[in-house]
Amino acid sequence: MSPRRVTLIRGDGIGPEITDAVIRIFDAAGVPIEWEEAYAGLACFERYGTPLPNETLNSIRRNGVALKGPTTTPVGEGFKSVNVTIRKALDLFANVRPAKSLPGILTRFGNVDLIVVRENIEDTYGSIEHRQTPDVVQTLRIITRQGSMLVHRYAFELARRLKRRRVTCVHKANIHKQSDGLFLECFREVASDYPDIVADDLIVDNTCMQLVTRPETFDVLVLPNLFGDIVSDLCAGLVGGLGVAPGGNIGRNHAVFEAVHGSAPDIAGKGIANPTAILLSALQMLEHIGLGNYARSIELALYATLKADIRTRDLGGTATTRQFCDAIIARLEDIPSQEYRVGPTSIVIPPPPPPVPSTNWTLVGADVFVEWNATEQLPPIPKRSGPLELTMISNRGTRVYPPPIPQITMVNWFRCRYIAKTTISSEHIRMLASEIEQTGIRWMHIEHLYHDEITSMYSKAQGEE
Repeated sequence: MSPRRVTLIRGDGIGPEITDAVIRIFDAAGVPIEWEEAYAGLACFERYGTPLPNETLNSIRRNGVALKGPTTTPVGEGFKSVNVTIRKALDLFANVRPAKSLPGILTRFGNVDLIVVRENIEDTYGSIEHRQTPDVVQTLRIITRQGSMLVHRYAFELARRLKRRRVTCVHKANIHKQSDGLFLECFREVASDYPDIVADDLIVDNTCMQLVTRPETFDVLVLPNLFGDIVSDLCAGLVGGLGVAPGGNIGRNHAVFEAVHGSAPDIAGKGIANPTAILLSALQMLEHIGLGNYARSIELALYATLKADIRTRDLGGTATTRQFCDAIIARLEDIPSQEYRVGPTSIVIPPPPPPVPSTNWTLVGADVFVEWNATEQLPPIPKRSGPLELTMISNRGTRVYPPPIPQITMVNWFRCRYIAKTTISSEHIRMLASEIEQTGIRWMHIEHLYHDEITSMYSKAQGEE
């Protein structure tokens, strides 16, 4: 049987130590894997001048699957996250984070067994940010029908494959009525194709509260990117922390499995790092490529090691990385050999739906965002421009015009909403922008406002009728 070639990225800090532990355990278990080493992260940047060489991406494209150690991302400056860059470059649209109680690891809960499926590409992770004024920064939160349909479809297919009974969509559609509203709309559309699975939805703050009071009631959770990032770490905390939390990034053609914790440079080279998270991620990878029987054997050996009270220091034990690894290898001999399972078990997801044209949308107005530093009074912008009438001004999302002005802290960034009662074109909005400029007021950007046949395609400000 020919071995399966897998790209190996050792990463930074403790990455080389914990990936070496996985290699040793796989070798001892006879897993038919051939590693092709590639490079990424801070050490790669310092050596090659780039944190993610094209050769690394090409290796993953060629092999279809990778195991990745933790990489360091500079905070507030420097190069972008290697993790995010890989996900976007390879269209790894689903981040899959199981959270399962492990034997021998004492936590507040002993019966957690859930899976977080996080949309992995868009949301605020598009890194579309602009400094509007010296005091105001804007981040665009992008939710698309195509991205939402992909991750929902994957969540239901995963639930069906693993014989899970419930998929819960986690959102904030009560506040983010347009963005989370679309995410929830897509969930309900996909759910109708899976009558055998219970589908429900829950607001994200309520979800977090219930996760820390009765996590055993959850099964599969599917979330937008930012909420998924937060909730998946919360779920890791339920079962012992990031040191025991596996993760996989799944696309239609490629997959990258990784330890979701940091590179821990403070303990690098000391031989005390915990390899559990990346080992569990590697077992997730084996399931994905059709080597599930090997994964189960190693998992049982890991459980036996933890039950024997052999743990690394971060889990309250005294074992070094090598001692922990050796203990798992020793227990492989006690696991009955199992027949090799042929063929990949990865989930086939159809392409996303084609774009929906906005042919039935009608242009009705514009939101013009302006800078005005005399925040004790409203910007003296035109009340009318052709058919466009100023109907609302907001500051930080709260209506401040029409009066009375509420007693709030205002900043030098105002959203000025103009609505027309007759048919308009983009030319009317360009004329409006020109008239605002003639007052000496700077505008940063303009959003067109549309209606379809029955619904407004924009949200209202707090206090707007």
